[in-house]
Amino acid sequence: MTDRHAIPRHLDDPELIGFWTIDEFAGIIAPFTWGILAQHILIGIGLAVGAWFALRKAKAGRSASWVRHAAYWYLPPGLTGLKATPPSHCRVLAG
Repeated sequence: MTDRHAIPRHLDDPELIGFWTIDEFAGIIAPFTWGILAQHILIGIGLAVGAWFALRKAKAGRSASWVRHAAYWYLPPGLTGLKATPPSHCRVLAG
């Protein structure tokens, strides 16, 4: 008999696109797309693998949203697109 109710085994697993998490996929797709558009496909693949490896090493042992938090902290406010949060350079907020 087959079980009528499927129970997930791993509830905390991140969403995947293929074999990669969403942030890894975004890090891979940018250099790969550049390689295709610039007609340097092998260089684009090499840069994509390098970006994936660097991102994987940077995320090792940290939470899944670490890259998002680092982007908020270090990038200019216009790049992150966060409008409801205070700027990261404001350390003391009156309230």
